[in-house]
Amino acid sequence: MKKQKLVLIGNGMAGVRTIEEVLKINPDGFEISIFGTEPYPNYNRIQLSKVLQGGTSVSDITLNEWEWYKDNNISFYPGESVTAINTKTKSLSSDRGRKESYDQLIIATGSNPFMLPLPGGDKEGVKAFRNIKDCEEMIEYSKKYKKAAVIGGGLLGLEAARGLLNLGMEVDVIHIHDYLMERQLDRSAGKLLQVELEKQGMNFILQKNTVEITGKKHVTGLKFSDGSKIKADLVVMAVGIKPNVALAKKAGIPVNRGIIVNDYLETEIPNVFAVGECAEHRGIAYGLVAPLYQQGKVLAKRICGIQDEGYQGSVLSTQLKVSGVDVFSAGKINEDEKTKVYKTFDDYHGVYKKVLLEDGKIVGAVLFGDTKDGNRLFNFIKNGAEIEEYLMSSNSVNSEVNTTVTMPDEELICGCNGVTKGRIVEAIKANGLTTVDQVKGCTNASRSCGGCKSLVSDLLACTLGDEYQRDQKEAICSCTTLSRDEVLAEIREKGLTHIREVMNVLDWKTDGCSKCKPALNYYLGMIDPLRYQDEREARYVNERMHANIQKDGTYSVVPRMYGGVTTSEDLRKIADVADKYKVGMIKVTGGQRIDLLGVYKEDLPKIWADLDMPSGSAYAKGLRTVKTCVGENYCRFGTQDSIGMGITLEKKFEGLNTPHKVKMAVSACPRNCAESGIKDIGVVGVEGAWEMYVGGNGGTHLREADLLFKFKTGDELVEMIGAFLQYYRESANYLERTSAWVDRLGLDRIREVLSNELMVKEYNNRIEEALSVVKDPWKEAVHNKNIVRDLYQTIKI
Repeated sequence: MKKQKLVLIGNGMAGVRTIEEVLKINPDGFEISIFGTEPYPNYNRIQLSKVLQGGTSVSDITLNEWEWYKDNNISFYPGESVTAINTKTKSLSSDRGRKESYDQLIIATGSNPFMLPLPGGDKEGVKAFRNIKDCEEMIEYSKKYKKAAVIGGGLLGLEAARGLLNLGMEVDVIHIHDYLMERQLDRSAGKLLQVELEKQGMNFILQKNTVEITGKKHVTGLKFSDGSKIKADLVVMAVGIKPNVALAKKAGIPVNRGIIVNDYLETEIPNVFAVGECAEHRGIAYGLVAPLYQQGKVLAKRICGIQDEGYQGSVLSTQLKVSGVDVFSAGKINEDEKTKVYKTFDDYHGVYKKVLLEDGKIVGAVLFGDTKDGNRLFNFIKNGAEIEEYLMSSNSVNSEVNTTVTMPDEELICGCNGVTKGRIVEAIKANGLTTVDQVKGCTNASRSCGGCKSLVSDLLACTLGDEYQRDQKEAICSCTTLSRDEVLAEIREKGLTHIREVMNVLDWKTDGCSKCKPALNYYLGMIDPLRYQDEREARYVNERMHANIQKDGTYSVVPRMYGGVTTSEDLRKIADVADKYKVGMIKVTGGQRIDLLGVYKEDLPKIWADLDMPSGSAYAKGLRTVKTCVGENYCRFGTQDSIGMGITLEKKFEGLNTPHKVKMAVSACPRNCAESGIKDIGVVGVEGAWEMYVGGNGGTHLREADLLFKFKTGDELVEMIGAFLQYYRESANYLERTSAWVDRLGLDRIREVLSNELMVKEYNNRIEEALSVVKDPWKEAVHNKNIVRDLYQTIKI
């Protein structure tokens, strides 16, 4: 039977969740294509604020990795926008000239940020906060400027402000109302939130109406309706969103505020559906993830031909952690003449609770500081429960008894994903789940905002009893119960040599995921470098391709320049290659190398062959670069040959695989021109000696490196660096930077281990073994036709 062609426009959370549900119901029934405007796989937009704040990378918030599309035979077109839909011919076209037909079409184009139509709104430095690109641009601005203004005191504005504070900027939050988050909180909770956020460094300018963004070409400040002004180098508008209906409207699909849909998410055009923030159901366009996921389930059933009652709308609830402060609201939040209120306030602990009643029934709630009752109250609101039922359930629970014991099975634990207590308990018992991550992998509970993790943990404790340990070991991912150390021990004991073998022998619960496959690939290679064959398909895309993918789908090429030193001959090669392949940009990197940006995938092997230079490993979980200053040969302050030492270190350790990227620097004197004090390994020359610093990080989480040892000779220094690297390789978790590793182990412990001469020798023997099999990936690709065919000609990224 011929498969139907199912096309999804939009690679966001609602649309892809619909596809996930379709695959659960009928995994082989459709030929699926997905168009995504952004050049990334499906990611959790709720967690964007964490990316801006610096604690999270894009890969950390990715919900479905590149491999998911491939594994499910989905044709995925990242960075490609649909420009027109022809509903008569059931076809569409994209901005890259692609034509695609469909049998069924899902429009999930989401929302656009609402930008206030202010004079000066087109100036440089005026940004929205909606996607990864916005985060990247704000992070870049924070490196140049220090004064930011966020217009909007709702959730999005506060999250943006928190991120900018983390980036070292001074932040003013401007809000037209007299308290924060007025759509989710009442005045009391909003004022309590303001006090807490002011303690964190935010400054609030309330009841102000912005009338102009000042400055010539670049923003310099804001002007308000009362004539007052403030200075700002960066202005972030976070005043709301509006459904993205332009494509549907152009195609003649009826729209109002959003794309008009019925209870089955059908538009008025046959075989065309809309889901998510772009859809308008019964006059409402929802902006929270829980109702959008509910819509996705209904739509998946409709597409697969399963009858149900359809989507009936949603009672909205919001459970959030705003800049570290717990808040919750559901239903009605402000009282009126019809409303009675049950209210408590613990000023000492900063806990506020308000339950709103009409005719004795619970119709709304606001919680601040302690939100553990949130899901219970939400269910009471949906069911029209009376206040006595809530009070009795509260009084029956004391500190000795877990509140989850008294919950009915139908009570929601994860509102975002619609996961009930009964479903979680059933999954725990049926699948032998013992960790929150395993429950997430099996049921989706806590997959989105993460606010229900504590409740999931409580359910595990209730279900497993004494067998459950809250402070349990951390499994390497939700595919297994085994920790990193247990996996490594089993690999060594059983002599396992391949990822699939590890999964089979150690009873992996799935076929592996984007978290455990790269980790296993690294651990296997670290344990037995001489015999292990790298499983390229398990690596992240940059490492697999040996080049960094850019947001437009092109790549960057960074040839190695040992110690930042180059020659006129190499510079000519780089210039000739840039001309020949029409390189989009040539940039000097922070690591004293030259980056060739905008290279097409199919040109990569040819550029590498023409350059005939080693790879700079700018993509690798390994040694990236060794930065150096001028040193004693030219600098009047230099006490040591920093360039010579940098070249020695870079040539010795290039190509070494490590748990995360490693950057080094060598400075010839304590003036530290090479920034040795913020590198994974930093070396500083002093009169007659070398100082070795470790655990530095110059990124968002700035960490000053710690002095580990001091050496009289360069040979002693190089030997200790080898021992340190191998100790890190063997004891760090995959994707754990040296800064986090040093904090976890403690400097004293590291010093103790590396003060043992025998251990230093053994570590160096093992690192020499690992280095003995290193190959330059560019040379290998150039001379291997199979690699060129598989990676650079046929693979779809």
